[in-house]
Amino acid sequence: MKRFILEQSDDEFYTSHSGMALVGLCINRYSDLSRTVGRKMDNNAKLISHSDLLRSYLGLLCLGKSDYEAVSAMRGDDYFKDSLGITNVPSAERLRQRLDEHAEDYLAVAQKCSVAMLKTGKATLTALDTGHIPLDADVFPMDNSGSKKEHVSRTYKGHDGYAPIGAYIGLEGWCLEVELRPGSQHSQEGFTSFIKRVLNKARTLTGKKLLVRLDSGHDAIENRVLLRKAEKVSYIIKWNPRREDTSEMHKRAFNSGTVTEPRPGKKVALLTVRKRQEYEGKTYVFSKVIQVTERTINKHGQVLLLPEITVEGWWTNMNLAEEKIISLYKNHGLSEQFHSEFKTDLDLERLPSGKFATNAAVMALGAFAYNILRFIGQLGLLGEKSPVRHPGKRRRLKTVMQELMYLAARLIASGRRLRLRFSRHCPAFQAFTDVYGRLSVGI
Repeated sequence: MKRFILEQSDDEFYTSHSGMALVGLCINRYSDLSRTVGRKMDNNAKLISHSDLLRSYLGLLCLGKSDYEAVSAMRGDDYFKDSLGITNVPSAERLRQRLDEHAEDYLAVAQKCSVAMLKTGKATLTALDTGHIPLDADVFPMDNSGSKKEHVSRTYKGHDGYAPIGAYIGLEGWCLEVELRPGSQHSQEGFTSFIKRVLNKARTLTGKKLLVRLDSGHDAIENRVLLRKAEKVSYIIKWNPRREDTSEMHKRAFNSGTVTEPRPGKKVALLTVRKRQEYEGKTYVFSKVIQVTERTINKHGQVLLLPEITVEGWWTNMNLAEEKIISLYKNHGLSEQFHSEFKTDLDLERLPSGKFATNAAVMALGAFAYNILRFIGQLGLLGEKSPVRHPGKRRRLKTVMQELMYLAARLIASGRRLRLRFSRHCPAFQAFTDVYGRLSVGI
């Protein structure tokens, strides 16, 4: 085995993150960041503008770095500045201070620009086979144990942390909003205002029918009434039995429902029931799909002494077969992957600040970075020229970072022009070129 001689060049410049050029186009061409900041804040009040600071931190997040100190390595990186359109990169101390001082304004800017980028870029929203665009909302706990951060408290997972709620649209999983919450906050608390905002944002992206899918933590009559009154909105909400008598439901399903036997020792009964409920002086009739599973033999062939009964239900206003309603709700579990991408791929499991408002702004910027990476991945990693060979409908953010963000290239400045020169062995060169061209001229 030959040994290598390690050298560092004084006259040549290489970058290990050439994908910043794609991020810069998404931010500056499609999100209208500078103008949005100008409307909200005095953008020229500081040596380092608010726009430069936000671009810097978004660039870090798109590289999977959420800690403030990571920006120090970018201060002398001319490519980082040129690709993102930054005049001055802030220090770690300035980044922390400014996020603390303007957390609420930065949160509002990030939320608006994130959705604006999807709208301007005409992000594809793939529908279900029913014609509905899925809209999934759910709470996901983030472990921040051992810290003294503001509003860190016990989550339903049994650890200390936060419990943000996220909303995603389309089979691609575009993030409409992530709202940071204390760990102990119940998922239904403040949910009505959240879902109203999310529906308004969804309407800026599509006029098609929406299918809102929620888990049992949001089984509340106010949610069903709100979604029922919304225009072109269907819903499937997992039923929370609470203190209801499921034994009566078991008998009714097997007496009046459709009963099948998928295997010996397992029977499944399906039934749709109607329930009258009052809310704010008005009476409503809601439909609920019930599935009762009775097992006398488990999956290993062991005969049970007593039958094992499982009762599940789903509220819905869709006029479809029970099997179809259950199948549509199962796909709601895909949002768990989107949650994990926030926590692992964007490195936002443990938030960087001790202040709740700052961490809320960081999560909003994280949602913006999430959409940028998803957008780049949908454009560059799904076609025939993609370096990723297995088929898929979307690419995980980590895959986008590995294949397009962390590409090594040589930066050449000549004739007032900048060139990125990639290796002849670079497998993602064609995909990178295609994405850059489409983002530069519009889609």
